[in-house]
Parts: sequence; structure tokens; C-alpha cells
Amino acid sequence: MSAPLGGDRLALDVTAEARTRLEVTTAAATIALRGSTRDPATYDVRLTVGEDASLDWLPQPLISAAGSTLHQTYRVELAGTSRLLLREEQLLGRSAEPPGHLSTRLTVRRNGRPVLDQHTAYGAPAPAWDGPAVLGGHRATGQLLLVEPGLDVPPAPVLLGDPARGQCVLAPLADSQVLLATAVAPTLARLRHLLDAALAHVPRAEAPS
Repeated sequence: MSAPLGGDRLALDVTAEARTRLEVTTAAATIALRGSTRDPATYDVRLTVGEDASLDWLPQPLISAAGSTLHQTYRVELAGTSRLLLREEQLLGRSAEPPGHLSTRLTVRRNGRPVLDQHTAYGAPAPAWDGPAVLGGHRATGQLLLVEPGLDVPPAPVLLGDPARGQCVLAPLADSQVLLATAVAPTLARLRHLLDAALAHVPRAEAPS
């Protein structure tokens, strides 16, 4: 999808009703491009999962092209017995170009209580976004969030990969039925491999195809 362009306002509202199973993906990567205006583009996604329902949100990566500005938000509302597998991946700049400015925020509530509220920003004017504390020189970044009743949570974070080829951390959150994997890598293919490897560590969870 060659969108959003500067100034665009895109929004998606997806609901998995009670006792349903839904998988959502995209046919190709989403590309944030510079438009005819300097106004930022926005891409807002709202996901709602009902009781005993399951949602796999597995879009193709988001590419932040040079000169673009995009503000992306995910707002997720979960019932107490619902299941969620959410994957998001970003590539910062196309081949041989710097990225645009990309800011993302992910908020997740379960049974009305906050589970995760995370904000990240990449590309100028965000400070130190490509430094050792954030990307460490890598161009691809992403995360995978798993919420599942009865989840067998690892007792401590799991670190996968190596600094040169990319790394991923699989960590439990305060909610005992939630796991978050965060990864950085030099390429999208390596990023996907790391996220799939993290998911393979979790009993009863299957890696997305």
C-alpha cells in the first residue's frame, strides 16, 4: 500500500465478537511516503476482542520512506477470556536512504485495566533513535504481543540472537497472561525470524505463517 502520504488520515476499527476467531493480515507492506503537504500522516488502528474470542493481527511491515512523517497508534481492548496475537514490524528507510519520522504508540487494556502503554519514535527529530540504547545501528525493528488465558509465562526474560545479526527479548509483563517480544535486526527477514523464534519458546502458541 503506497500510503499513507503526508496529510492522510487513515483509521481501522476491527472487532472479533464473542466466541469468534479472526486473523487479519495485508497483501503487501505499508509504505509511509512524503506527500504534497508537510503535515504528518496518521494511521489509527482500534482492535476489540470479545469474550472467548481470538484475534491474530499480522500485517506486513511498515516502511518509513525518506521525507515522510507518520504518527501510528494501536488501541486494543480485550475481554478477560479473549486471546490476542499482535505483530508489528517497521523498516526504517528503503535501500540506501534514511528513514522518515515515525512515531508509534501501542496501548492495550484487558478487562478495562491497562496492560501495556508504549511509545517509540524513530528518525529525526527524535533524539538518539539509532544509538546503542535503541536500535544499535539496525534498520528493522518490531514486536510481538501475546495475550492468552492460562499462558505458561517464562520465569525470566529470554534473550535471542546476537548484536551483529539482531537480537530479541521475550519478557513477561505484570499481567501473568501476557508476553512481549521486542526485536531489532539488520533486515526484515532476520527480524521475522527472531520474532518467530521468540514465539516458539512459548508453550501452546504457534508461530504465524
